[in-house]
Amino acid sequence: MLVKTQLMTLDDYLVYDDGTDTCYELVNGELVEMPAESDLNRRIAMFLLVYFLQLGIPYYCLAIGTQIAVSGARATARQPDLVLLSEEAAIALQDFTKGLITYDMPPPRLVVEVVSLGQSDRDYRFKRTEYAARQIPEYWIVDPIAATLTVLYWVNGLYEEQVFTGTTAIASPELGELALTVDQVLQA
Repeated sequence: MLVKTQLMTLDDYLVYDDGTDTCYELVNGELVEMPAESDLNRRIAMFLLVYFLQLGIPYYCLAIGTQIAVSGARATARQPDLVLLSEEAAIALQDFTKGLITYDMPPPRLVVEVVSLGQSDRDYRFKRTEYAARQIPEYWIVDPIAATLTVLYWVNGLYEEQVFTGTTAIASPELGELALTVDQVLQA
């Protein structure tokens, strides 16, 4: 749902406060209210967060609710379901109150998007292009509807992809071979 018709800059977005708890993304300069996440999507994000912690990833490098400034026709800020920050990005965010990875900060190591019903174009097409423009090394698309997990990884300026299903172990260029399957993720 479009909330505001006047186009915003990233600076406008950083100081925007409508006095509510409503979550927004900035998409091509337009403030867009984010739909409520399904319980399944929240469980999947939390499951992966706990799994990554068990891998030994420091808690301060994992974030839910952190946004990323990305390229669009106009200013755009996306909010992935889960973000794995580089040490440098985690340090850069320490003193930044908005929870937004700006263009002058290092990109995250990995972003995870859980596809919501009716939102597949957003996660498979638009965000893929936007995250590629930020040169985010790895992007996971967890699709409960298709029962797949797609790992997109940065190779020579483009994303290559590998689709995982069922009981096949997920392989991640950033994290290595994982003792984790799509079935386990989707049963969160």
